[in-house]
Amino acid sequence: MSGVIAQEPEVFGEAAKSGRRGTVRTILRERPSAIAGIVVIGLFIFMAIFGPMLSPYGVHERVGPPFEPPSLAHPLGLDDAGIDMLTLIMQGARISLTVGFAASAIAILIGSVVGIVAGYYGGRRDLVLMRITDYFLVIPDIPLMLVIAAVWGQRLMNIILVIGFLLWTWTARVIRSQVKSVRERVYVRRSLALGGSNAHTIFLHVLPQVAPLIVANAVLLIAVAIFDETALAFLGLSDPTATSWGLLIRHAYEASAVSAGAWWAIVPPGVCVALVILASTMVGQALEDSLNPRLKASYLAAKGFRLRRLQREEA
Repeated sequence: MSGVIAQEPEVFGEAAKSGRRGTVRTILRERPSAIAGIVVIGLFIFMAIFGPMLSPYGVHERVGPPFEPPSLAHPLGLDDAGIDMLTLIMQGARISLTVGFAASAIAILIGSVVGIVAGYYGGRRDLVLMRITDYFLVIPDIPLMLVIAAVWGQRLMNIILVIGFLLWTWTARVIRSQVKSVRERVYVRRSLALGGSNAHTIFLHVLPQVAPLIVANAVLLIAVAIFDETALAFLGLSDPTATSWGLLIRHAYEASAVSAGAWWAIVPPGVCVALVILASTMVGQALEDSLNPRLKASYLAAKGFRLRRLQREEA
């Protein structure tokens, strides 16, 4: 009997890993939008890492007259200072993606800890943490970010912290809901009955079950973080020394690029922001649709709101 109990965690771990691999293959096979999103995000990551190294011009190097139209030498034209727009877009990708990934990591860390603690322990801890989460949920993000960014200062690290500290609430509620379900499963109760500590049970049994949802929410939060950074930059509250896509849009707006007919100074950074947000949303929704048990249990599919047929369990 003891041998069976000793082997059970290993068997369960192998089954869980196999299930996750099967889920990933299913997502890639049934959701072409997820593949497209991964490709787009990968291209922008490549641009952010290697773009500034491959660009023949400097970020502050004036190479022509202001608002020079696109040409073979400058495929995206020049901005109001005569700087190559393609070089600025590459540098902007590095800053915007850094803010997106870093702020998303902070939000996921806070949201996951709050959700796991509230869902696993319940009681007074759950009540207090969820009331704090509710308070953050009802506060408009952008106005609060404006106030905090104005008070803390306009350094890039401050912007990352501001965005990260305000985007954890939805993750906390989703993770809490799933942890409450996992806590009632047989293997979790058996771990506690055999003398396992709460920390051991959380890290060995609970966390692996909610990890896919954490990843899905992290991808979705990248899109929100990049949008918020763009909004703060456009409103003049981001780091003026960090060339992000939002800062490029702000400079083009202040220089009246649209009135001057220089669409190439404002459209490319806006398209980049839109593409990254769209790609992150497609990947995140595909993961969430496949991994969120609430969406699986619903008779209305998230994809196209089509009615699902009831599948009877085999005897």
